[in-house]
Parts: sequence; structure tokens; C-alpha cells
Amino acid sequence: MGLRHAKNERVLAETLRKDKLVLLQTWRMPAFLNPPRKLKPKDHAELNTQLAQLLNRGVPLVEALEVAMSVVSPQSRPIVEQLKDDVASGMTFADACRKVGSFDRVTIAVYRAAERSGDLAGAASQLAINIRRQLRIAGKAITLLIYPAIVMTISMLAGVFMMTFIVPKIGNALIEANIELPTYTAVVLAIGTFIRDNALFVGIGVIALIFVAVLARQPLGVFIGKFMRVMPGMKEIVVIQELTRFFTVMAAMTRSGIPLADALGIGVESISHPVLRKDLSQLRSKLIEGGVLRVLIERVESLPIATRRLLVAADRSGDLETAFDGLAEDMADDLDRKTERMLSALEPLLIVFMFMFIGSIIMSVMLPMIQLTGQAT
Repeated sequence: MGLRHAKNERVLAETLRKDKLVLLQTWRMPAFLNPPRKLKPKDHAELNTQLAQLLNRGVPLVEALEVAMSVVSPQSRPIVEQLKDDVASGMTFADACRKVGSFDRVTIAVYRAAERSGDLAGAASQLAINIRRQLRIAGKAITLLIYPAIVMTISMLAGVFMMTFIVPKIGNALIEANIELPTYTAVVLAIGTFIRDNALFVGIGVIALIFVAVLARQPLGVFIGKFMRVMPGMKEIVVIQELTRFFTVMAAMTRSGIPLADALGIGVESISHPVLRKDLSQLRSKLIEGGVLRVLIERVESLPIATRRLLVAADRSGDLETAFDGLAEDMADDLDRKTERMLSALEPLLIVFMFMFIGSIIMSVMLPMIQLTGQAT
């Protein structure tokens, strides 16, 4: 007896048959208890790197996948094993990736085009570069969010500790000495005493808020995204991040021989910025209707003028794939610079926040001291 899972009964029966077992009974679990398996970006990059190196040396695809199983994490190993089994049974690599369900449309389209052109190794190498580039972009975005969150969390914990332990001790000592507390000190003392006396309920309330935030993470993420798109200093970084992702996808698609209109259709899906998405969708529609790229690209005002000029020149020379790759790399470097500047600007702002929050608590203790000193003189 044991527990096995698969996306349907047929796949489960095939898996059990390999172990000389027979499927007797199945139970369909709710979707949220059985999320789809995803290949981690780092493992995906390692998989493509191994495929590029081994296929270039003439190693058969099945053997290359068997080697790739040894370099990915244990969580991703069953996905690669299923890919190997499907390819060994005669399925194309792109169809095997689609069947597994752990790859996005862009990756599957690139693999399919590469198999038609006979350059699966080159496509895998390009995808590995693109995935590592996207990991770097995601790392910068996470850094921008995590760094302020850590500083603010530490400040909040230090402030709550002072309010619940230090301020009440000093405040009660002053009250016992028949010293009248200023209004601000009395308010801080009351808040700190309430938190200390009702620590269990306050803790439950905080845990409930965290639980609600986890459940509502998708709408919360949408709200944060909208706020970042209008926040001064951040909106430029968001646009560059979106364009870097878009040009990275376009470089991978065009290098694999996918038509420009089809590549644009998939590349637009990688963008969440509403203005960019709308403008590029209109560009694709007009291109399908017979428009010329170098004429249409000039009307996409959401793109920087230097980017438009470069794409016009690349279209005239017939080397769009190099232009897309160069733009992705340049914008990734620009994103690094702007992120570092933003972090440098955030540091003094966080210091001000810490001073205002913790300093206000310290001031609640200092006010009666200053008042006593004034009365003594």
C-alpha cells in the first residue's frame, strides 16, 4: 500500500504498471491540495544547459535527459524522468513537455520550432541564457521588496518590545511617584499595557491577518503592482523589468525561427504592464493586417525612442533576433543600475522611518523626564 499521485487515472495506471502494480482505486483531490508540478527556474536552466552541451556532442536526446536527471533537484527529477520516458516511447520533445504540464507556452513553442529546424541544442542554450537572465531580474525585484520589509519588521518588533516592557515599567514607576504623565506618554503607556495584557488575542489577530494576506495574495499582488506602476522612481524600474522580460522572450522565439507575429503573440503574454501590453498587442494586430514593422514600431510611444530607433534599424538590416537579444541584455544591465540606485535611496528613507517610529516611543519616556527637569529648575 502507498500513496501515488498523477494528473489523471491513465497516467497513474501507466506509472503503477512500470512497478508491476495494478490500479484498484483512485480518489480525486481538490485542486488546491494537488497543485500542478512546476519545474523550478534554476532546474529548468540546468536542464537546458545539459541538453545544449550533450546534444552538441551528438549524444541522443534520451541519454541527455537521463544525464539531466542527475543535475536537477529531487523535486524536479520525476518531471525529467517522465520527459525521458515519453521521448523514449516516440513522442517529440515539445509534445512531451506539453504533456508534462510543467513548461510555459514560450518554452514549448521554442522547442517545437527548434525540432523542426534541427537545432534543439541551440534553442536549449538560448533558453538557458534567457532563464538565468529572468532569474536575475526576479532577484532584483525581490531584493527591492524584501530589504525594506526586513528593516520595517525589525523596527516594528523593537518598537513593540519597548512599548510592552520598557514604557510600562517607567510609566508605572512615575505614576507611583505621583508624577502626572503628559497626554502623549499616557496614550503610549495605555497602548503598550493593552498589548501586553492581551498578548494572546493580539497574536491571534496578527496570525489571522497573515493568513488572510496569504489567501488574498493574488489581488494583493495586483494592488502592489498597480501602486508600483505609479510610484515615482519605481514606475521606471517596472517598465524596464517588463521590457527586459519581453525582449528576452522575443530573442528566444525569433532565434528559433518562429514568425514575428506569432512571437509577438506569445511575448505579449509575458507583460503585465497594461499600457505596454495594449500597445504591443495593437502592433501585432496591424502587423498581421499587412503593416511594416519599421513603420508601426514608431507609433508605439510606450517604448523608449532609442529602442524604437534600434528596432527600425534592425528590421531594415534583417537582424531582429540580435537586436532583441542585445536589448534584453542592455535593459537587464540598466535594471541592475536603477535597482542599486533605488536601494541607495531607500536606505535614508528607512532610517527616517525607524527614527519616527522608535524615536516617538523614546520621546514618550523622555517627555516626563524633561517636564520634571523643568519643574526642578
